[in-house]
Amino acid sequence: MRKKTVSEYIEGIKNGNRALLAQTITLIESNAAKHRKKAEAILKAIHHLSGNSIRIGVSGVPGAGKSTFIETLGTYLCNNGYHVAVLAVDPSSTVSGGSILGDKTRMSELARNKRAFIRPSPSGGKLGGVHYKTRESILLCEAAGYDVIFVETVGVGQGETEVRELVDFFILLVLTGGGDELQQMKRGILELADLLCVHKADGNNKQQALLTQKEYELSLHLLHSNQDGWEPKAVSCSSLDNEGIEEIWDIICEFKTYMKERHLFYENRMKQSNAWLESLVREYLWNSFYENEEVKKYFYDIKTRTEHGSLTALEGAYELIHLYEKRAAKNERCD
Repeated sequence: MRKKTVSEYIEGIKNGNRALLAQTITLIESNAAKHRKKAEAILKAIHHLSGNSIRIGVSGVPGAGKSTFIETLGTYLCNNGYHVAVLAVDPSSTVSGGSILGDKTRMSELARNKRAFIRPSPSGGKLGGVHYKTRESILLCEAAGYDVIFVETVGVGQGETEVRELVDFFILLVLTGGGDELQQMKRGILELADLLCVHKADGNNKQQALLTQKEYELSLHLLHSNQDGWEPKAVSCSSLDNEGIEEIWDIICEFKTYMKERHLFYENRMKQSNAWLESLVREYLWNSFYENEEVKKYFYDIKTRTEHGSLTALEGAYELIHLYEKRAAKNERCD
């Protein structure tokens, strides 16, 4: 099969071609060095087309119904003229490295909608609840014309702060029984939320959901707002009965207006760009270190000596760093 050119990828994205958008994200996510330059060229070419969306992070406790919630809200938005992209992250096994990648199956109705694009990606065992190329995927979706982008996280309660650095608005889904759940939930995650939603407020659970909502409203008043001056809100909703969905979108629109009027919306985007810059530098240095020939040659020997106690972890680290710097200096002289 003939390999696509950079121009073909770019034109496909500009035309909103979902198949080519998916292929481009696959290219961006690739760790292969041969794909890196092509990926960089594509991102540079489409960058001016990005930024015109509202980026929404959705996280929550296991079983909170994140995918169902996104599908219901996403379908509502598609029916009201929006183009919706969902970047869903599946947890990866730390043993096999495998991932379920079932979000397209769980969001079957939304996946069939021509105004929607769903992309499941493995987390790669990475903390923070997102794939390490989610930032780039957001830019590609914006360039393809998607004006509402959902980032669904792993939702395991680990380092969700990284999600906050990717999105404009952060929704935390919880279930009824707020008192016990609130005690178990890390305060830091609660402080990240712009909106806390008690999900599955339907049937016999509806009354309890309203009581749980009140509990969270009281708790949120005690926490400092993550966004300047914005008062985090607590609501209840049902994806099953389609109740509270329109109210949630109204709150998101209210938030966007509030932040833009105070010139905070794009200030936050600039902070996101800086965080992305730092992340890319860390990624480059990490790869550079572990791809270094001297480091690869002696890594397992030093690791074994550290495990057996003949070398301290600090001594082992400095020895590896010395090997890295020695090889880097040698390469520089050769160049």
